[in-house]
Amino acid sequence: MLRSGLDQSNATPFPVVIIGNGPSGICLSHLLSGNIPYVRRGSVHPNPILQRKLEETPELSILDQDLEYLSEGLEGRSSSPVALLFDALLRPDTDFGGTEDSVLTWWHQPEKAIPHLVLGKNPPGGAWHSIEGSMFTLSQGNWMSLPDLPFKDWLSKKKRGFRNNRTTAGDIVQYYQYYVAKKELKKNFLCGTIVTSVKKLSVDADPSCSKPEQRTCSSPWDFSENLQVNHHADSGRLFKVDGLVSTIHGTQPFSVYAENVVLATGTYDSPSWLGAAGEHLSFVHHTLSALEEAVKNKEIGPMSDPVLIVGAGLTAADAVLFAHHYNIPIIHAFRRRVHDPALIFNQLPRMMYPEYHKVHQMMEEQAIPCPGPYEYYVSLPEHRVVSFTEDRKCILCDKNGRQKIHNISMAFVLIGSNPNLSYLPNNGVDLAIDSDQPVSSKRNPMDVDPFTYESVQEKGLYAVGPLAGDNFVRFVQGGALAVASSLLKKVNPNPP
Repeated sequence: MLRSGLDQSNATPFPVVIIGNGPSGICLSHLLSGNIPYVRRGSVHPNPILQRKLEETPELSILDQDLEYLSEGLEGRSSSPVALLFDALLRPDTDFGGTEDSVLTWWHQPEKAIPHLVLGKNPPGGAWHSIEGSMFTLSQGNWMSLPDLPFKDWLSKKKRGFRNNRTTAGDIVQYYQYYVAKKELKKNFLCGTIVTSVKKLSVDADPSCSKPEQRTCSSPWDFSENLQVNHHADSGRLFKVDGLVSTIHGTQPFSVYAENVVLATGTYDSPSWLGAAGEHLSFVHHTLSALEEAVKNKEIGPMSDPVLIVGAGLTAADAVLFAHHYNIPIIHAFRRRVHDPALIFNQLPRMMYPEYHKVHQMMEEQAIPCPGPYEYYVSLPEHRVVSFTEDRKCILCDKNGRQKIHNISMAFVLIGSNPNLSYLPNNGVDLAIDSDQPVSSKRNPMDVDPFTYESVQEKGLYAVGPLAGDNFVRFVQGGALAVASSLLKKVNPNPP
């Protein structure tokens, strides 16, 4: 079903193509492979209202039930009702320190499997491969588990445990790869791929819209193509996914057709830029890995001019910790006040995240003009970058408009990232809640039905994970549940 080149005139479409092989894509592949969750007989959920609902139809799988009804009234740390539902079923009462086992049991029912293909640039695990392996996760280790194979069980086999209930990115990557192998999902995964285009095709093309110059007669998504496929969908439409795949023979183009496409590419592909003059210069970087590489190659060290770290999020904090560990001089500039309630450090429990509170303490105590006890580190709250110059200088401006020139060795602008949706028409803007603004996981996610995660604008197109506003592994699984339920109901509109 996967062919190189563009000759797809007799292709058989996949029922589902998933773009992205991180936790969302892995979890969805597990569900679509015929692994079906049911309420475990004799289990009692600590939420009495949810328990009563679960008792009404115990013979039905969760995927066959009304997710809107089950999730109604649930509250928690996500705005997605289905994410809260699946999390409550997998980890009952976890927000209150509960340790109850999942109320779910898993049955493998091959007759309910839906053939699908998962495309990913890296091995299974997605963006976790780009995170330095020794970095600790923000979420608790138990919350990194995928369905029906607890992370803590895998970790105990490795004779390792949690630190402050957290684990490392390196362990997470290994666990996700183990999960794919253990659950026999590998056959669904095609790694080493870069998707370059997703188009919606009219199989029964309207002759009035068949000329190339008229291909966008209804929307940027609508294309017509002369092809014959073994396609049985009622809509008369399907998607064409084009891209490049790396093999031992080199890089080759590929095209696949799909009746449904799930976007699960996350938001870490395209680092945000300041828009400052000189930001394109070679010593200005936008990833933490660039700092790690510079230290490894001894491009910077204790005797260097300071590195400039811009940003006040967790990635910037990781950079501060990393550079400080190697005694590299640091200038740390950020726009907010140190005690701004919106600053992430002010929202994290001190006992669970001691290293981030250490950075926050440094930011407060080492602010000019009050030098503190931390050698090699200077904090510049309420500052913005004006420009970078070719002779490795940076002009910073404080809240009163005063500017100062700083000599630096390198700069690391770590102010967040945006999804790279260049493979979608109009960069996916038409699919966002605000179609006048770029897609952003925090400010402007894709506009999806909250109980199916299907795009409001384009039927057959789904979005999960950060693209749909779910930013933690714990909650992205709810999106996978919603998509799997929707797809199964398309296949069988009248479940038992």
